[in-house]
Amino acid sequence: MEAIKLSWSRQDVEQRLGIPGGKYTRVNTWFTALLGVIVTLLCIGVLLLFRDSFISQMFLVRGMYVPYCIVFLTAWSFVVLFVKWRKLAFQRKSLRHLVIPQESDFVLSSTTVEEVINNVYATVDDPKYFTLYNRITVALSNLRNLGRVTDVDDILRSQAEHDESVMETSYALLRSFVWAIPVLGFIGTVLGLSQAIGGFGSVLETADDISQIKDSLQDVTGGLATAFETTLQALVAALLIQLTLAFLKKSEEEFLDECQAYCAKHIVNRLRIMPFEQTVEE
Repeated sequence: MEAIKLSWSRQDVEQRLGIPGGKYTRVNTWFTALLGVIVTLLCIGVLLLFRDSFISQMFLVRGMYVPYCIVFLTAWSFVVLFVKWRKLAFQRKSLRHLVIPQESDFVLSSTTVEEVINNVYATVDDPKYFTLYNRITVALSNLRNLGRVTDVDDILRSQAEHDESVMETSYALLRSFVWAIPVLGFIGTVLGLSQAIGGFGSVLETADDISQIKDSLQDVTGGLATAFETTLQALVAALLIQLTLAFLKKSEEEFLDECQAYCAKHIVNRLRIMPFEQTVEE
């Protein structure tokens, strides 16, 4: 027996690690969160090794934990984007395999649909985990059960709309991170400002002369700089995530368009109403 060409249970990036994988390009939230924690700890470790560098001093602020939260959400976001990228690359492989017989005289109808469905199951281990083959099997199963060729195109269009909705939903977590990270930056700035202003009030209460006030204000202004750095960190992180997200989403939208073109060329264009089917419908 010939081995299947695409195995979701063995080739999907999450399945290979023994993690329950998300359908299509959706990711396992808890798995990516755990990887995000690991990446965050590695980043903090690198910062500690080079604690005298400018970047390390921006993040390793005593009493300020907002930068660590920004690093975690950023790491989690890029882990999600990486896993989705690998899952999308795997889904794209389905476009390389033709499940419709390539003979010029082959006609797709209710009498030949079983051959195509068998070819699908000979190509992948489970069609429901593949965007393209799930569309095909849903449409052709309807053709096999009801025998109505005219419904196939409508079902394929309906499945295409459903897949677009699934894709949009899979980016909801990332969009929330893009929103939350700048908010964290502003929170860090507000906390830093409150600390600096509180320190300035203490200076005015305890200082006896102008020279003491001048020396103490240097620490206060340093605190203000630290406060605004959290906003800078958050805005840069959100920008990088948004740009990467936009690029990946564009690639996934192109993949869905290619799936629609595949179905139109190899499924819809091969549909024919056989003479005896016309008689039955009349």
